[in-house]
Amino acid sequence: MSTSEGPGPLVSTRLGYLLKHAHVLMSELLNKALAPYGIDGRELGVLLVLAGHEPGSQQQVAQRLGVDRTTMVALLDTLEDKGLVSRHPHANDRRRNVVELTETGKKTVRQAIEASDKAEREFLAPLSPQDAERFRDALQTVVTRRDQAPDGQR
Repeated sequence: MSTSEGPGPLVSTRLGYLLKHAHVLMSELLNKALAPYGIDGRELGVLLVLAGHEPGSQQQVAQRLGVDRTTMVALLDTLEDKGLVSRHPHANDRRRNVVELTETGKKTVRQAIEASDKAEREFLAPLSPQDAERFRDALQTVVTRRDQAPDGQR
């Protein structure tokens, strides 16, 4: 079998293979869609968490996304350099930084959501609307159950 025929059914039907390649495709579509706004998919995730909650600490944002502290600091540094978020000491606990969207960040989130939605529609285009909804629901169920499982049962 030549390499142009793909990996073959023993590989191409495996869930890990399919999820990896679906992730690669979705990431490519999303990053292309977000490029005009100067952000990538990970940065959009941070911005969406901030847009959906009252201003919180860096640690709270990291916990909501399941990202380690060092990675979150780097992401926030980048977003702050782009003028999309600001950090300032918490009013009652000066050891904590509160993170919030700037006005530019709020505008970017609105535009990026539209671009992200378009990329998702393109990704899901091979599926019927009902299958696309079932696919999203199934993935959400898998992820939600994993997140809710006790530590020893993951």
